[in-house]
Amino acid sequence: MFDPKKVFPGIAPIAWCNDDMPELGAENTFAQTVSEMALAGFTGCEIGNKFPKDPQILGRALQLRGLQVASCWFSSFLLTKSYAENKASFQETLTFLAAVGARRINVSEQSFSIQGKSDLPILDDHRHIMTEEEWDQLSQGLNQLGQISAKAGIRLCYHHHMGTVIQTAAETARLLERTDPALVSLCYDTGHFTFAGEDPLFILRKFPDRIGHVHLKDLRLGILAAARDEHLSFLDAIRRGVFTVPGDGDTDFGAVFRLLEESGYEGWLLVEAEQDPAFADPLKYALMARAFLREHAGI
Repeated sequence: MFDPKKVFPGIAPIAWCNDDMPELGAENTFAQTVSEMALAGFTGCEIGNKFPKDPQILGRALQLRGLQVASCWFSSFLLTKSYAENKASFQETLTFLAAVGARRINVSEQSFSIQGKSDLPILDDHRHIMTEEEWDQLSQGLNQLGQISAKAGIRLCYHHHMGTVIQTAAETARLLERTDPALVSLCYDTGHFTFAGEDPLFILRKFPDRIGHVHLKDLRLGILAAARDEHLSFLDAIRRGVFTVPGDGDTDFGAVFRLLEESGYEGWLLVEAEQDPAFADPLKYALMARAFLREHAGI
């Protein structure tokens, strides 16, 4: 069990309104989303597309509900845009995060990503595979962004993701080996490793000291098999219900929690289980996830 003074329960707004498919949960307001997060017993959240852009307005709304910002997503394009463009956008996001008191930023390289392409089967090898030069470009760029975020007191955590240039455990390991441990950590995501057909425990065993943030998704293996057999896109697999909250699918979270605890992990255990809220009531599933964390993680 984790020390509740060092490990905290958070949840992402993607269960209420999907960032990649905003039509899912379009009816759910910002106020409803954060109120139900708090009602379910969570103390932290990430940023969603309906969140106020003014840090003072956002801060007041969250403070009223006993919530704080754990982190947010940042799309880097280090392979297809200039470093100057990436740096400017990154600094803008860091300024916002610093203003709301966050200490993590989740960076995902979106150059060549197919995660949002509804016409491409996610498991049929349509991904871009990086050249050696691109590996250098991405690794160096992340180190440079990591220097900037470190000066701001915010930890850069790289988010491996289905459909991107860093999807597999081997690619994730290679990225961690090529980047500075003081500047680049990992946003470890149970669901994306399992979706990719990887052992989600591999990275926890190989790089226990590089985990800077944790996304918890459970996964329904029967729907994953259908996604493979029916050649579904990533978005269609989500619509079908491939992801769910911890304890509602087939992931062995006991082993995940044990390895994180043994490594001395401190930070957020953040539920990020995107589903269609028309079929998976966000509050109901948030309550399920919160109960699971209390029982199995001790927080």
